[in-house]
Amino acid sequence: MDTHDVIVIGGGTGGYSTALRAAALGLDVALVERDKVGGTCLHRGCIPSKAMLHAAELVDGIAEARERWGVKAALDGVDWPALVATRDDIVTRNHRGVQAHLAHAGVRVVRGSARLTGPRSVRVDGGAGLGARRGIVLATGSRPRTLPGLAPDGRRVVTSDDALFAPGLPASVLVLGGGAIGVEYASFHRSMGAEVTLVEAAERIVPLEDADVGRHLTRGLKKRGVDVRTGARLLDAEVLENGVRARVRTARGETLAVEAERLLVAVGRTPVTDGLDLAAAGLGTDERGFVVPADWTRLETAVPGVHVVGDLLPPPSPGLAHASFAEGLLVAETLAGVASAPVDYAAVPRVTYSAPQTAAVGLSEAEARARGHDPVVNVMPLTAVAKGMVHGQGGMVKVVAEAGGGRVLGVHLVGPHVSEMIAQSQLVVGWDAEPADVARHVHAHPTLSEAVGEVFLTLAGRGLHQQ
Repeated sequence: MDTHDVIVIGGGTGGYSTALRAAALGLDVALVERDKVGGTCLHRGCIPSKAMLHAAELVDGIAEARERWGVKAALDGVDWPALVATRDDIVTRNHRGVQAHLAHAGVRVVRGSARLTGPRSVRVDGGAGLGARRGIVLATGSRPRTLPGLAPDGRRVVTSDDALFAPGLPASVLVLGGGAIGVEYASFHRSMGAEVTLVEAAERIVPLEDADVGRHLTRGLKKRGVDVRTGARLLDAEVLENGVRARVRTARGETLAVEAERLLVAVGRTPVTDGLDLAAAGLGTDERGFVVPADWTRLETAVPGVHVVGDLLPPPSPGLAHASFAEGLLVAETLAGVASAPVDYAAVPRVTYSAPQTAAVGLSEAEARARGHDPVVNVMPLTAVAKGMVHGQGGMVKVVAEAGGGRVLGVHLVGPHVSEMIAQSQLVVGWDAEPADVARHVHAHPTLSEAVGEVFLTLAGRGLHQQ
């Protein structure tokens, strides 16, 4: 049996970040991956989808140039193979980068599927075993949830894992699920000219976000022509040769018939533990399939030395790639005996890369009240600042803070480019800052971010444009 200090099972964001940090701390690391290092985020999720959404932004920009700014631009069409080639090149270069980082760090990458044979040992595809002196890290990620009787075929019925790789651009799309993934795909296809129906069972889209975020995002999507149906459920769907025919029960109890060339199922993701043989290490999952840590400060399971990161973790871990990076750092440092602060999940930002975008960190107004706070809230439309008018997409800034000038509990943004504006608010929430702490810092004019600054000025009693 080959023995290493640490064995990491899974080479996605959580797994390879653990491996790189552990190796940097002088540990001998083996990383087992049955597919490609980089995982879902790099190959089927975050990176390719954001590449496609950038292309969608360019398409939207051409229409805006012509219709709003008098720039005589024209869109001749979308060269799908060329777009795909650019997307794939970006993914390939990132993949090579991850491989190079692992090689440079001295991480041994083992190809194949790992099965636990004990709390400190694994076997890869029935071959030679691997032993771990310090511990094993479970980082096998998740897969898209599917619906009974609606099997994905990669062509007419697709999941988020294969939606971007389906052939060509459809003329119409039915999206089931109004979370971040569903909204992003709805936004992309609408930009590319498709008729889009977005169905969400909850009362609003992005239901885990602040209610005002959902309202503003719905308004923005509807303005772009997306048919947003909340409080609605799929009754049934029939796959045809040229598309899908579905029936949807609306919030009013009516039956809506929807025909589309493609149906995207975006109803969440489920942890991947099949084939791991968790029982061999004395482990199991909860009723939802998650591997629950016994110690959240170390992300260590009830079996000493076995840690878990990424999508295998239940809430409060948000199942986001950047959260898994932080979890990987924590676990690697724990295994190396280096003091490391627990992941502050309240300060992990959440972003939806649609048009308009959303970005948030901390508590929503409802969550703040549910936790016993009596929050003070200030909301400002992005169009209240000149740069917001220039962009013309609407949106808002909402800050939730403790009454009496207390600490900031949450910041919520909707509008253009807000994904690039959330970092400041992450620091504000993570450092328990108060509005007055932020108000003394000057925000550049004219920028979208000055709307954030104005909200904090108002909460500190110094606002110029709000009372």
